[in-house]
Amino acid sequence: MRMETLSDPLPEDPLKIAALWLSEAQSEALQPNPNSMVLATVDARGQPSARVVLCKEIDADTGTIQFYTNYLSRKGRELQENPLAAIVFHWDHRHRQVRAEGRVTALSERENDQYFRARPWQSRLGAWASRQSEPVASRAALLEAVTAAARRFGIEYAGPGSAEPATVSAQVPRPPHWGGFRLQVETIELWVEGDFRIHDRARWTRTDAAGAARWRGTRLQP
Repeated sequence: MRMETLSDPLPEDPLKIAALWLSEAQSEALQPNPNSMVLATVDARGQPSARVVLCKEIDADTGTIQFYTNYLSRKGRELQENPLAAIVFHWDHRHRQVRAEGRVTALSERENDQYFRARPWQSRLGAWASRQSEPVASRAALLEAVTAAARRFGIEYAGPGSAEPATVSAQVPRPPHWGGFRLQVETIELWVEGDFRIHDRARWTRTDAAGAARWRGTRLQP
């Protein structure tokens, strides 16, 4: 199904539309990671960088978008140095795109622990084994780090591709350098592909500083 245009007048709450689009893409499962989004950050020198991360939630009530990472990674360090960020979702099969910009804040220890416990134990091991964005001597060295992390928590596991242990005898806790961010959306743009590149496009700006989000929308030329 293709959504031909945004409503006229424009929807009052664009994040509700973005959350709906994400939910529909996840339900259809026509791509491996329908919750993937590009995250752009800027370092202290003004150098931008971008990468794909997974969105864990779009909360229209608070006007936020949530994701997780290694706080010591390049993106993690950049977000702590400069908390301004931008994201892009693109669902090609749905002819839809969402862009958003705003300021990030770190999630609480409780929120981080709760989500980390829900991750597969292999992914939890990986969070301990990988010094994300840092150089590594070889693939073998990285896999050895995974094995060492498993031994640390009493798990007999030789790394990806090996036989999985019959049981995981120890809880793998969250490392202190791993957690989430919440992007407080200040500007959001919705885009729907149109015939002959006459796309439907609109931008909303947040008009309140805190609490429930309120938006001022403007239709844009494609």
